[in-house]
Amino acid sequence: MLKPSLDDLIKSSFRSILKNKGRTALTSLGIIIGVTSVILLTSIGNGLQIYINQQFESLGANTVFVAPGKVFNDKGGFSNSPSSRLVSTSFSLKDINDLRRNLKNSIVSPNSQSTVDISTSFANKKGVTAFGSNYLYGPNNNLIPSAGNGRWYNKEEDDKKSNVAVLGYTLANDLFPKSSALGKKIIAKGKSLKVIGILDKKGSSFGGPSFDDFLYIPIGLVFEFTGNENINAINIKASQQEGVEATKAEVKKILLKKYDKDAFSVFDSSQLLSSINSIISTLTIALTGIAAISLVVGGIGIMNIMLVTVTERTREIGLRKAIGAYPRAILIQFLIEAVILSSIGGLVGICLGALGTFAISQFFPAQVTIGSISLAFGVSFAVGVIFGVAPARKASQLSPIEALRYE
Repeated sequence: MLKPSLDDLIKSSFRSILKNKGRTALTSLGIIIGVTSVILLTSIGNGLQIYINQQFESLGANTVFVAPGKVFNDKGGFSNSPSSRLVSTSFSLKDINDLRRNLKNSIVSPNSQSTVDISTSFANKKGVTAFGSNYLYGPNNNLIPSAGNGRWYNKEEDDKKSNVAVLGYTLANDLFPKSSALGKKIIAKGKSLKVIGILDKKGSSFGGPSFDDFLYIPIGLVFEFTGNENINAINIKASQQEGVEATKAEVKKILLKKYDKDAFSVFDSSQLLSSINSIISTLTIALTGIAAISLVVGGIGIMNIMLVTVTERTREIGLRKAIGAYPRAILIQFLIEAVILSSIGGLVGICLGALGTFAISQFFPAQVTIGSISLAFGVSFAVGVIFGVAPARKASQLSPIEALRYE
């Protein structure tokens, strides 16, 4: 008998697989589920990173944040110490004045928050976050109403604690569902506030509360609501990106005169982005690993079916060996069959994963990457090789005499 070519072995493998299409489909199902899961999870992880990067781009590269408590640990990740979760530190107006005096070329914006109930002639809403800052916060944090939707409050209104408000997109629609909120009056903690601006839809930032539900008012009004002048956080716009590190160092120097080093954190957007992306990457890898377990289960299914196939085709193998078939040719054919089964599952899984990602992308920026496709298909191919070896070896090592006697 002539030694069969690889092309002949592949054709023979396809013929054997197509003899039982139902078994082929069920055998590939575990691989299909595993590859689909891997594609979907990596796509969601990639989309989440894209979303967070976009959020930081809107903040700008030269933003420095000052927050109470120890936000980061010594390794650069987020701190999980009790002091970082139970923070009692708050900043004061004196701190703001000290920072402004020493950071002459930077824009210092204090932030303070309070929870209020709002009522209008159309609707009421409870538990609204009243976000107070100065007149510079909106223009420097991408919170300016678009044309036709009013404006952010100005310096005079900020200094005089004027009864004005800017509404988040969702809050404006909830309070005035049938008409524009612009120019209307709202009541918050007994104060009548005039709506001077409505923000475009912003969404949430880093999984936090939605900016669209916020009530934005001069910080002096929040002080009146809370009965104190405590400041929850501070945003600083450095004059230029090259000055961010120098600005951070100067801020720490100023605040350390009054506070313990663990009582506050000073960081920029790139530091925060790096820590968040690290967490997302770790989470994506962990979830992908869990999804890959189904690939192993699928591989075991392929091995079981191939072992059954070897048993069913024992007489065929014996006949081929009796007329001169090489053991290596039989081994390669059965190995090719296992690889074809896993590869079919991989291709179908990639298609389903891509379709699932497209559906998710309508609501969330999920994105399929070439890397995730290559990884998923490569793993499915490897599963076919690894779990196909045992059945292939068994087939190639059968004795032709015993195989021909097999019933």
